[in-house]
Formats: sequence, C-alpha cells, structure tokens
Amino acid sequence: MAETGARGTGVTLDEVRAELAALEDPRARAVNERHGDDHGVNLGKLRALAKRLKTQQELARELWATDDTAARLLALLICRPKDFGRDELDAMLRSARTPKVRDWLVGYVVKKSPYAEELRVAWTADPDPAVASAGWALTADRVVRRPAGLDLPGLLDVIEAEMKDAPDRLQWAMNTCLAQIGIEHAGLRDRAVGIGERLGVLRDYPTSPGCTSPYAPVWIGEMVRRKEAGAAASA
Repeated sequence: MAETGARGTGVTLDEVRAELAALEDPRARAVNERHGDDHGVNLGKLRALAKRLKTQQELARELWATDDTAARLLALLICRPKDFGRDELDAMLRSARTPKVRDWLVGYVVKKSPYAEELRVAWTADPDPAVASAGWALTADRVVRRPAGLDLPGLLDVIEAEMKDAPDRLQWAMNTCLAQIGIEHAGLRDRAVGIGERLGVLRDYPTSPGCTSPYAPVWIGEMVRRKEAGAAASA
C-alpha cells in the first residue's frame, strides 16, 4: 500500500492532537486508569480515527514522539511496522509507559517486524520485567504459530522455576505461554496442567460470566474441549 503522507493530505500533528483532545471522555479515563492506562479516548473512536487517517508513517512517528498515550496508540494503528528498525523498536518498548501501549506495540507492530524473533530472544532474557513480559508474549505467540525450533520443555522449566514470584505483568505473560503450550501440544499437556496446579497462579482471578478463567489448568481444559468439540462437529 502506498503511504498517504501527513503533509500530502494536509493533516498536521497539531490537528490530529486536537481531534484526540476532543475525544477525551472522563468516564473512559476513569475506566482506563483502573487498568494503568492514562488516557480518556474510547478505543472504538480511536480506531475510527485511524481508519480515516490510513497508513501514515511520518505522522505515526510524530505522534509517538509526543509521549502522550492516546497519541501513541493512534501511532501504532497508522504506522507501517516493517519501517521500524530493530533498535528503534527496542527503544519504543522501553519508553512505553502504559500496559495498553506495550501490548499494542508488541501485538500490532513487533509481531509484523522482520526483527520479531531477534527481539523475542533478547527481551525474554531482559532484567526489566516490562521488557521481559513482551518477550514472553512473543514466545506465547510463536508457541501457537511457529513452534518448530522452540525448546518447549525448556520453556516449561523456566516457567515452573520463575513464574510464581514474577511481577504481575511478567507473570501474566508467562502464564499465557504455559497455557498455550498445554493447549497446542498434547504431549506436554499433562505437565503444563501440573505446573499450573502446583503454582496456583491466577487460581482466584475474578472472571466474568461466560469468560474463561486465566488459571492455566482451567484455560487449557476449556480450550482443548472446544477444539475437540469443533473437530467432532466437522467430522
């Protein structure tokens, strides 16, 4: 897709920031702040703005440089992921202050980057828990999409040894990896469930009706049940 430049459309950084300010909603801010995010823009409206702006890499970089959370989220929706360098992505993650920005950076940009695997390896071993959690998120994604070459038993060893005492965000990412190993790899399922039961991580996490608990043994069991039911229905 050819980029529609910010200058080419006459859209300026100041104009976009003014539009973001107009979308500010105190109720949305209150909800977001409970999850550690310091912005008040409804995400549906943010996505609608991004759809209208389309891909604009120059504008995305300008928005990111503002250090404003809503602006950075918009930047991640209108950027071209493959245009960021390896060191640039690393710096972006380390400068991301809020969970939503980190999650979108990893999910919408880094996963599409040619540097995703290199960064996954580097970040997983990083002493900063926020950076390490991004590495584990990429690892969980690879467990599902491209497990070949991963040392899955070795990952379970690390999870078993370190997840119980990991900081919240890192613990969540490691737990996701544990669950995905159990869901996707039948030969390791019993071990993954056993680790989850012994550690008890997220056992008592409040779960809304109709949602699946993030407690790994329950999560694994439910996803496997759905897969088996789907396979039986299509047989």
